Amino acid sequence: MSNQKKRNFQIEAFKHRVVVDPKYAEKTWKILEHAIHEIYNHNASGLSFEELYRNAYNMVLHKFGEKLYSGLVMTMTLHLKEISKSIEAAQGGLFLEELNRKWNDHNKALQMIRDILMYMDRTYIPSTHKTPVHELGLNLWRDNIIHSNKIQTRLLNTLLELVHLERTGEVINRGLMRNIIKMLMDLGSSVYQEDFEKPFLEVSAEFYKVESQKFIECCDCGEYLKKAERRLNEEMERVTHYLDAKSETKITNVVEKEMIANHMLRLVHMENSGLVNMLLDDKYEDLGRMYNLFRRVPNGLSLIREVMTSHLRETGKQLVTDPERLKDPVEFVQRLLDEKDKYDNIINAAFNNDKTFQNALNSSFEYFINLNPRSPEFISLFVDDKLRKGLKGVSEEDVETILDKVMMLFRYLQEKDVFEKYYKQHLAKRLLSGKTVSDDAERSLIVKLKTECGYQFTSKLEGMFTDMKTSQDTMQGFYASHPELGDSRTLVVQVLTTGSWPTQPSVTCNLPAEMSALCEKFRSYYLGTHTGRRLSWQTNMGTADIKAIFGKGQKHELNVSTYQMCVLMLFNNADRLSYKEIEQATEIPASDLKRCLQSMACVKGKNVLRKEPMSKDIGEDDAFFVNDKFSSKFYKVKIGTVVAQKESEPEKQETRQRVEEDRKPQIEAAIVRVMKSRRVLDHNNIITEVTKQLQSRFLANPTEIKKRIESLIERDFLERDNVDRKLYRYLA
Repeated sequence: MSNQKKRNFQIEAFKHRVVVDPKYAEKTWKILEHAIHEIYNHNASGLSFEELYRNAYNMVLHKFGEKLYSGLVMTMTLHLKEISKSIEAAQGGLFLEELNRKWNDHNKALQMIRDILMYMDRTYIPSTHKTPVHELGLNLWRDNIIHSNKIQTRLLNTLLELVHLERTGEVINRGLMRNIIKMLMDLGSSVYQEDFEKPFLEVSAEFYKVESQKFIECCDCGEYLKKAERRLNEEMERVTHYLDAKSETKITNVVEKEMIANHMLRLVHMENSGLVNMLLDDKYEDLGRMYNLFRRVPNGLSLIREVMTSHLRETGKQLVTDPERLKDPVEFVQRLLDEKDKYDNIINAAFNNDKTFQNALNSSFEYFINLNPRSPEFISLFVDDKLRKGLKGVSEEDVETILDKVMMLFRYLQEKDVFEKYYKQHLAKRLLSGKTVSDDAERSLIVKLKTECGYQFTSKLEGMFTDMKTSQDTMQGFYASHPELGDSRTLVVQVLTTGSWPTQPSVTCNLPAEMSALCEKFRSYYLGTHTGRRLSWQTNMGTADIKAIFGKGQKHELNVSTYQMCVLMLFNNADRLSYKEIEQATEIPASDLKRCLQSMACVKGKNVLRKEPMSKDIGEDDAFFVNDKFSSKFYKVKIGTVVAQKESEPEKQETRQRVEEDRKPQIEAAIVRVMKSRRVLDHNNIITEVTKQLQSRFLANPTEIKKRIESLIERDFLERDNVDRKLYRYLA
């Protein structure tokens, strides 16, 4: 079977000649033409659609498709010309209604005609690439109605007039407008765009150009923005009611350009009501409106940001350089925090918490806070004030909030190591005087600093807390080993680790005999329990409570510094002492002694001593007596030492010098780290890398980096390249 030849069979249709009546096509077309007339004349109810469909089917089948198609075009065109006259004749407001009614009639007629000619639509039209019936009907409507000389311009003017009326507050028939606009859209996007959208946008641009000019002359900035926002919302609403959705972007662009973009600069800088005034007066609503409108136009937000930044930098600069405002450090920092809160609230409430605005705010604060070299000191003083007394009775959450705000300012500081120096001094005073409000708050801030700057930054601060705890245990051991001292603990010693505390080498003053003996006992106990240690007394940092009896037997307990105690104890054996005698007996450094005597003889309400002659300053020829007339309503009287809250100029220089000295090894360590990893590097790149490494602690001075490089070359850590002198090599 496989060897048999395959045969191909073909089945063909049975051929026979079909005789067609020569007038068949004409007769059939007349039937169909009559049907189309009846449909347009609203008499379709008497027609047999099945029969009509069969007639149209047969015409196409018998190759009379072209006659059917061209006849359809002619018949529809004829009717549309009649419809056109009817629409043209409509007067005033009836014009659009007539157009809408005729359009609806045409659509219904078109639907019926398409049903009758469905076979032609499916076979003849695709094969001859002609326009389908429904589309043909739309095209003929467009050409004979919409684009007729007497309707086209009139239709456009009528539509634009209605839009104008609506813009000026009139109520129009939106349903009718929607139908007419939809008709234009149904006729093709090009018809909608050319016959309505383009002229509509041009007219709108002119309308808003004139209106914005009128508004800007008579309104303030806030009022103008309200009107612009209202217009923008109206246009968006108009689109939803009767325009093509794609028109929204185009018409809003027109409003944005004419009402906002073209007047941006004038609005922002408007006198008495522009952006700066809004910022000063906390006008959140107006600022929010400006942000939302300006974000819609190119460079709108960057303009707001620039003006806000320049205003903020200007006010910030005044804040940190005004001598009057620098008198009270706590008030100075509080003003900075208030300013930051104010702008945080504005950015949050009005500027949508925009990150670019937040960055601008941060860079502005960093700029002006570092204009004042005393900012690190003042922030530390602010913390000191809060942790001494300012946080009494404040809830834990509020304490955390205040500390977080302080940390925020701390982040802006370029010289974080300067802050550390002051903070350490202030913390030491708080701990030693027992004046801290809350240990938890102190530790919380140290944890925050540690998170921000690393362990190295806070290790010494943590060491200070450890020393305080260890000292308590040491004192318990001391009194346990000396039962003869009884329960009255007349001596409390805090043993401070030299490296952790900001102690300065100080001359030990001559303590009263009873104190000196007690101190000696402690020294013997401590050195007996610890080997390899040395103790040196920091008498400049201590305090004492002494009981005093004045003229009329009035008793008081005086809380004084160690220096003040040494001076007062001298008066147990003398009624009158000169400055020279006091200095000789106590050996207190002159500057400290003068401050100490000033606080006891010249401060009203604390003047337990009298001096001759009476004056505010202490002279070397002054004489001192116990003030028998001293009285106070309190039994316990604290006599502070006259000391400036801020550092004096020499102290400031000294602190600065210490900071500079501390920076040298840090800069050298950074240079060595960089060179160790890079091996060979040119001068400029070393400066860049080292500055980058150290910026979390301070802003390194390029001149100082250069000096440190020279020092490292001298000590054979680095060497210069023989050919290129700006190139350095690391020596292992």
